[in-house]
Amino acid sequence: MRALAVLAARSAWNRRFVLGLVVLSIALSTLLLLGIERLRQDVRQNFAQAVSGTDLIVGARTGPVELLLYAVFHVGNASQNIRVSSLAALASHRAVAWVVPISLGDSHRGLAVLGTVPDYFARFRYGERQPLILAQGRPFQALFDTVIGAEVARTQGYRIGQQVVLAHGDGAMEANDHADKPFTVVGILAPTGTPVDRTLHISLQAMEAIHLDWAAGAPLPGHAVSADQAAAADLTPTRVTAALVGLKSRSAVFAVQRDVAAFKDEPLLAILPGVALDELWQVVALGERGLQAMSTLVAVVSLIALVAVIAAGLNERRRELAILRAVGAGPRQMLLLLALEGALVTTLGVLLGALACWGAVALLGPWVQGRFGIALRLQVPGSAEWMWIAALLTGGLLASLLPGWRAYRLSLIDGLSPRI
Repeated sequence: MRALAVLAARSAWNRRFVLGLVVLSIALSTLLLLGIERLRQDVRQNFAQAVSGTDLIVGARTGPVELLLYAVFHVGNASQNIRVSSLAALASHRAVAWVVPISLGDSHRGLAVLGTVPDYFARFRYGERQPLILAQGRPFQALFDTVIGAEVARTQGYRIGQQVVLAHGDGAMEANDHADKPFTVVGILAPTGTPVDRTLHISLQAMEAIHLDWAAGAPLPGHAVSADQAAAADLTPTRVTAALVGLKSRSAVFAVQRDVAAFKDEPLLAILPGVALDELWQVVALGERGLQAMSTLVAVVSLIALVAVIAAGLNERRRELAILRAVGAGPRQMLLLLALEGALVTTLGVLLGALACWGAVALLGPWVQGRFGIALRLQVPGSAEWMWIAALLTGGLLASLLPGWRAYRLSLIDGLSPRI
């Protein structure tokens, strides 16, 4: 066996250019497979950890996924708002530790604007219960202060002290801008890989102030309210979009959820973020499966190329194989020789691809997180990655058996007297 392995290695080395291309092809397919698997797992983990440390999300009675989409991902619109008085009643519940209201609906150049309270920056968690960190500046204090996410600052080029103008709704029309009440950037959050990065945060009072001269989604003609007049008005909010709720004990989550569902003053819904995230992931997982199918096809094409190269080289090697037969090598040894050669090429390609994948994660991870908000983690390969590696190695071995079987059937006379 050792002699055959050495012979297979030397034979492969003599054809190193062609086989090198096959190794490169297998390495690229391995990189693609493992890279997509790593990306899939990290995207799913980032997705599942878009909010953590929040036991319940409370909003108007609607679907759990819909409530999650606009409360956490700021996608879509709430069917209706909920009363602040209802949240006050919820905050007084014996099992509730804290309630953070949020108000949505406005935007800035397609980016979401979130109205909330200063406690939001202390209570909100993402990932492994990581807190929000201000990379620059401070939380909002004055009425027209705003704290922006990392991606907002990067894509828009905003700095501390710069003024921004918010827009009513999606900001599709310039007439919907709140140009008379500009906001000043006072804080920039560190990257989180969550929708927070793409959000501008203002106070609930500021959200009320910019809508004093608006009604039914349109400005009131002849009723313009200046920024100074807004600052002197009563800006106590009466309705908000939703609320993040933390409990004193996780064991009380289902009891509080039932109490919210049974609330008499208005119809409310309380959802568990983790459960709703899993439900939402099932909706978007089709794209994930599509990526896996594409990378699998690339791997299959690479293995087919391995078969083609080894099989095509058999005609040139028929005399070589015949000489081996003449000096005593049997048909089974011919089969084993070709199988070892294919296994060697496949193993080298898979190894190079795996190293390239882990190197790319280590080198490009910070850039990917800063650019796309996806935190790539360099860690020991999981079961799914080992499964792909094993599948590639097994596929390479099986693929090399086909030309090996053909070499097995070559006769000594055919090898010594090849047809021209």
